[in-house]
Amino acid sequence: MSESSPKSAMILGGSIAVGLVALGLTLGQSLIRFKEYERTVSVKGLSQREVPADTALWPVTFAASGNELSAVYTRLENDGAKVRQFLLDKGFKPEEISLSAPNVNDKGQYGDENRVGSRFYATQTYTVYTRNIALVRQMSTQIAELGKQGVGVGGGYQPTEYLFSGLNELKPKMIEEATRNARQVAQKFAADSDSRLGKIKSANQGQFSLEPRDANTPHIKTVRVVSTVEYYLSD
Repeated sequence: MSESSPKSAMILGGSIAVGLVALGLTLGQSLIRFKEYERTVSVKGLSQREVPADTALWPVTFAASGNELSAVYTRLENDGAKVRQFLLDKGFKPEEISLSAPNVNDKGQYGDENRVGSRFYATQTYTVYTRNIALVRQMSTQIAELGKQGVGVGGGYQPTEYLFSGLNELKPKMIEEATRNARQVAQKFAADSDSRLGKIKSANQGQFSLEPRDANTPHIKTVRVVSTVEYYLSD
């Protein structure tokens, strides 16, 4: 009995060793296949559209100056009435027009006894918020008519802001288009590398951007989104 025990132990040990080697080979092959399956390609797809703005925010600022504060306020009030009437006469609706509080700068508060010009300088702004883009673009070139009425327009100049509110309606189709374009790029890469394109491993939609087409046409917007998609590759 004692003689057979060492032999049995040797046989058992050998069997375990062979089993471990076989298991190691199997695991090794699995790892190799897994790594091969993990071959991926990351591509980007672009979708871009040009859209017209549907809302305008047009600030019309007018100014008055003088050494008597009460006279400056009176001038602002009179000029403000002219600006409002100008806007109404040109076709803007009363509910599209709002008036800001006056902004008064007192040069005398700095103790400058040798100052040149008026002590008080005040500005006030009518803001037009409208969907009539064409009218805003037309009137912004005719604002000089107020100057002929003695209204000092343009103090504290602020540019007209053009907005587009239909982005949410565009998003689904643009995301679909960007993803489709990304897949076309990935398919081309797979074909060039003698590979087959697999399933999507990960995808990142990216952020939508909405910018003026150029400096001269701020009322035309360029909507842009880039999708980043990672695909599996196989031989």
